[in-house]
Amino acid sequence: MNILYLRRLLITLHLWIAGLLAPAFLIVAVSGGLYIAGIEGKAKQTPLELPTDVQLELGSETFEADVRQLIDSQGLNVDFEYVRGGPDRAQTRPTTRTFLTFQQTPDGIEAALNTPDFPYALLELHKGHGPQAYRYYQILVALALFLVVVGGVAVGLLAKNYRRSTGIALVGGSLVAALLAIL
Repeated sequence: MNILYLRRLLITLHLWIAGLLAPAFLIVAVSGGLYIAGIEGKAKQTPLELPTDVQLELGSETFEADVRQLIDSQGLNVDFEYVRGGPDRAQTRPTTRTFLTFQQTPDGIEAALNTPDFPYALLELHKGHGPQAYRYYQILVALALFLVVVGGVAVGLLAKNYRRSTGIALVGGSLVAALLAIL
C-alpha cells in the first residue's frame, strides 16, 4: 500500500472520528470543569409520603416491579430504566432526569422525588448515570478515542517531517503519565 495514500486515509478517518466525538468531549469537559470549580449542581429533593399499604423491601427481587407499581399508583412523573442500590439505599436510574431515592431507616423506608438541575444532570452523564443508550454511546466514544489517539500517533510517525516531534511528544507524555502515576 502506498504510504501517502495510507497517511491520507488515516488523516481523514482521524478527522471524521474526532468531529463525531467533539460533542461528547465537550460534555465531559464542561461537566468535569464545573465539578472541579465546585459547581456540582443540585437535585431538588422532595420527600415522598409512602402509602401505608405499600410494601417495599430494598434489595428484594421484586423491588423494581414494586417501585413501578408505586409510581403508577401515585401518578408520579418518573420514567426510569432500572434501579441501582442495595439493602440500605436505592435509586432509580437514569439520574439525569427526575428520579426516586429510597433509604432504609429504623422507622422504615423513606422515599424522595429528586429533580436535577442542568449542572447535576451533566455530571451524572459524565459519571455514566444517564440513559442506557447514552452509556452505550460512551463506550463507543471511549473506543473511538482510542482509535483517534492511535491513529494520530501513527500519522505522526508515518510523516517524515513529524516523526521526530511525534516521538518526543509520545515519550515525554508517557514519562509524565508514569511519574504522576507513581507519585
